[in-house]
Amino acid sequence: SEDPSVTLFREYLKIDTVHPKPDYDAAVQFLERVGIDLGLASQKVEVCQGCVVLVLTWQGTNPRLRSILLNSHTDVVPVFEEHWTYPPFEAVKDSQGNIYARGAQDMKCVSIQYLEAIRRLKAEGKSFPRTIHLTFVPDEEMGGHKGMEMFVQRPEFRALNVGFALDEGLASPSDTFSVFYGEKSPWWVKVKCVGSPGHGSRFISNTAAEKLHKVINSFLTFRESEKQRLKSDSSLTLGDVTSLNLTMLEGGVSFNVVPSEMAAGFDIRIPPTTDLKAFEEQLAAWCRGAGDGVTYEFIQKCMDQHVTSTEESDPWWKAFSGVCRDMKLQIKLEIFPAATDSRYIRAVRHPAIGFSPMNRTPVLLHDHNEFLNEQVFLRGIDIYTRLLSALASVPPLPAE
Repeated sequence: SEDPSVTLFREYLKIDTVHPKPDYDAAVQFLERVGIDLGLASQKVEVCQGCVVLVLTWQGTNPRLRSILLNSHTDVVPVFEEHWTYPPFEAVKDSQGNIYARGAQDMKCVSIQYLEAIRRLKAEGKSFPRTIHLTFVPDEEMGGHKGMEMFVQRPEFRALNVGFALDEGLASPSDTFSVFYGEKSPWWVKVKCVGSPGHGSRFISNTAAEKLHKVINSFLTFRESEKQRLKSDSSLTLGDVTSLNLTMLEGGVSFNVVPSEMAAGFDIRIPPTTDLKAFEEQLAAWCRGAGDGVTYEFIQKCMDQHVTSTEESDPWWKAFSGVCRDMKLQIKLEIFPAATDSRYIRAVRHPAIGFSPMNRTPVLLHDHNEFLNEQVFLRGIDIYTRLLSALASVPPLPAE
């Protein structure tokens, strides 16, 4: 009695693609099998050893037009099974139709919704001018460095001739659907403090710990100011302010030795409205203010601040928003608060929208007991079916 689309979704959820040892081969074989069953052309691109991007293609009637790219990632984040009601890779469905599994929201649902939307359109005998490509990429949960970041630089990506891309969004607990037109720039900063060492029984001056204390105070004072700015202005979302968190501490050799070096790691996410050069100058000033021997380095430093147009004059956005109006979907435009593979797509100058059609759903990405209700999942297929029809039918643009 279960809808075949739901059965397929649950089958995909049972494939263990959790880090640190995701079974990418099983995921690619499963998705390729579904694609071939749908009559889609298949291509596998190994961007680095053990990391394959699967590309499935539905050829348009006018291949010279720029294509629609539907992106999703195959990997999922680790789980702490003791906190789960059901085993996280068994895709258990409860009596309310909630399907529990790691990846239920992030983002195996979207992968199957893309495929099932194409199944419906093909069953209806539809064809469209624009080609539709589906990319299933590895490594997104580790930063995408062995996935989309490498793929967009390859000739196989350029050959896709992308015009517009869809990628993941977030669940929304309200009636509204979140639509993301840009992302924060993730900066991972390591601050190293060098100072005077000595015996743990003495009051030694100019220690690494004292300097690190000043650094942490400066960083966390800024964090509190951004937290209060978000709290005091109801028009702002998490994507509109800079988030900053102390995530790593290093240093020390023994309880009775004052170390000569200590370090702290910070995860900073900066909205596209912020002047990145000015922000780095502020960061450098915090380090200078802590004393001599304080340096910083970037473990990750994303400088791209491209956003996708949401003006009604833009043909891609006009098609997307038109479907939302026709289906009476309440949407809220936001900057994505974290980072997805969309940033790599935008960085090579392709418009991309982050959208996962999951309203009336608690946000459980990376959380315990991640689930998605089967009716929400099926409604998402309805939405993608309409979106693909509209986007793949966008009339030729002046540049085409």
